[in-house]
Amino acid sequence: MGNVGRVGRVGQDGSNNVPDATHVPHAPLKERLDRLYTSFNCVDSATDPIQLVRRFEASADREVAGFCAAALAFGRVASVLQSIERLLSVMGRSPSAYVRAFDPRRQARDLKPIVHRWTKGDDLTALVIILQRMLQKGSIEKFFLEGYDAAAPDLSAALESFSSRALQTDLRPAYGSRTPRPGVAYFFSRPSCGGACKRLNLFLRWMVRSDAVDFGIWKNVPASKLVVPLDTHVIRVGRCLGLTRYTSPGWRMAADITASLRRLDADDPVKYDFSLCHLGMSNQCGFSRGQGDSDCPLRGLCHPGGKRKLKSKI
Repeated sequence: MGNVGRVGRVGQDGSNNVPDATHVPHAPLKERLDRLYTSFNCVDSATDPIQLVRRFEASADREVAGFCAAALAFGRVASVLQSIERLLSVMGRSPSAYVRAFDPRRQARDLKPIVHRWTKGDDLTALVIILQRMLQKGSIEKFFLEGYDAAAPDLSAALESFSSRALQTDLRPAYGSRTPRPGVAYFFSRPSCGGACKRLNLFLRWMVRSDAVDFGIWKNVPASKLVVPLDTHVIRVGRCLGLTRYTSPGWRMAADITASLRRLDADDPVKYDFSLCHLGMSNQCGFSRGQGDSDCPLRGLCHPGGKRKLKSKI
């Protein structure tokens, strides 16, 4: 309700009256967001792809299954879960062992029937080939750390390096002589291209953070460096709360929302992502909707009266 956190600022697309994160009242917002975080911080608080990864007990299997699940986390929830289930079913009881032993000449046919939106079986074969190359370093984490600078303020440079090196893999066993490499490149976005790298940031959240929801498998990357996985739900809630000055989705918006959340919790800004995302998925956020904030647990701290439709770059 009200006009909390809004100033006459020009947004990225030239519109006026964009919420300014620097004017959000931190203490009341932090108290309410911490309460929301606590309410969602349990294993079965919401239907989410991470639940499919949790069935594996070994860290190596959770790392591989987690990357595959995050890579397919786009589209309708039911479709996402179904596609992840199909892929994990092919991988069997140990996804990491499957990847290490993968032979595309014999096993690509098992992945061929799996289609998730524009992702096809050949793209999943290419993904497994890339993961196999990463595991030759010991783990996905070790491959990631080759491009990680502990002095950097966030993980943008590390993500840039990670995706660039991943796509240097020889993918002819998956695609033959086809160029450019279709499909699999979608799993390895880069901040320099302007996209929010949502799926990579989601995977990193699962691996780095440690609570009832996230696994905390990786020990060499601090949670303070994470960037929020920007999806349509986080965008809606983030704009409603005035956590970003931007109106166009992309890396700058993701970094801006993260910076706002970092002022609430410098050590673990992305802790709020799961609850904000599922708040949006449950349609409780009334941003740009007739219901306003009547159903929102953050009522009184938000401004739901947006009118612009978002063109996704996530």
